[in-house]
Order: sequence, then C-alpha cells, then structure tokens
Amino acid sequence: MAERAGQKAQGSGGRTAGLDFPRPLTTVDVVIFTIRNDALHVLLVQRGAGENEPFPGAFALPGGFVDIARDRDLEACALRKLKEKTGVVSPYLEQLGSWGSAARDPRFWSATHAYFALLPASIADRALAADAQWFPLAGERVKPKLAFDHDEILAAAVQRLRNKVEYTSLPAYLMPEEFTLPELQRSYEIVLGRPLEKSAFRTRMLSADLIEPIAKMRKGPNRPAQLYRLKAAKEPVYFARTFNPPE
Repeated sequence: MAERAGQKAQGSGGRTAGLDFPRPLTTVDVVIFTIRNDALHVLLVQRGAGENEPFPGAFALPGGFVDIARDRDLEACALRKLKEKTGVVSPYLEQLGSWGSAARDPRFWSATHAYFALLPASIADRALAADAQWFPLAGERVKPKLAFDHDEILAAAVQRLRNKVEYTSLPAYLMPEEFTLPELQRSYEIVLGRPLEKSAFRTRMLSADLIEPIAKMRKGPNRPAQLYRLKAAKEPVYFARTFNPPE
C-alpha cells in the first residue's frame, strides 16, 4: 500500500511538492542467496497481474519503492524488503550498486539501488511470502526471464559474490548454526563452481579466527566429525591470498 501511495504521489509527471523538476522513481532490490539441494539458489517473487502492473506475472528480485516515512536510508529499505519476503534478518547484507534509466521501468524514469544478502538454508524457508520461491542458478542466470533489468542485476550479484568468495569468508554466512569443515568447504565449492584442496582449506579456516569448535560431533558412516559454529558478531575475514584451483 505504501509503495503504491509513493508511486501515486509522484504521478505521471514525476514531480514532488515544493520542487520544480521531475523526480525519478526510487526503489531498492535485494538479491538473496542460499544453498539448497547442493546448489546456489536465488529468491524471486512473482509480480501481480493487475491492469497497471508492469511485467504482470513475471518473476523479479524482491524489492519495491523506498518508503520515506519508514526507511531512514537505503539499507533500512533493503532490510525491510528482506524481512517482508523471508520473515528473517540476513546475517550478511552488502550494497551491490545502482541502476537507472528512462527505459528500465515503463511507468517513468527509474533508479534502483541493489543489495545482496546471504541466508543459511536452515532458515531460508521459515516464513517465505506467498509470492516468493527459490530458483537454482545456472551460471549467472535463472530459468525464467526476469522483469525490468533484474537479469543484469542478478548477474552482477553472482559475479560479486564469487569474486569475494575467492578471498573472504562469505560462505560461512550460508551455513547453519552447526556445521563440519567438509560442509563449509562444500559451500565454498558450490559458490565457486570448482573443488578446493582439503588440507589447505582446513588450515586456512582454522587459522582465520572465524569459527570455533563446539562440544558435539556429527555421526555418520565414517568416524564422527567435529562440529563448528561461526564466532558471534564476527565480521567477514579477508584472506591474504585467493583460493587456487587444485593442481
């Protein structure tokens, strides 16, 4: 309701009271990633089919108009949209960039500010909105054609994530509360799309002051595996070297 009201207030001329020049439509979109079924997924929402809706019935990234009464800044708007669509707060949110043109929205000149977020699979399905669902990524794309310029925004988010995973601890934010080192390594490999050397990965993770062991073991067909958790309120770790493909 607030989004539509904001759109209506600007009107077809895009003018705001007290200003003598048109104002662009201003939105925030969020690219939300998780790992499900051993693959990287992104959350998409299906747009309404109303008479005045652009791209009716198409899938798009979660987002919407900035609500100047509720959103103190762009990040607050991104957090609000994420909470509305997933029911949870992401452990990691990063501003991705801005896209704007006279052609991206058929209603008017539009600018969007994009963020990307990471969610553990253990909470990713807790309270999804009725119009939201997860889609697996094929490279930098998903199967449905996305509304607006969201294909371009999604590709940029995938590239940003994969580039940063080469030298940071971001996949730790995709993990459940408790996990093993092989499970953490597998998350890295899923995002990067290639295997990593086990011994070097283990050494890097244990020396990074990122995770801590807990007094529990994961039982399986082989010997029990030590369980770890992410250290509380820990910022991403930046490594001095990137992960090199195995010889």
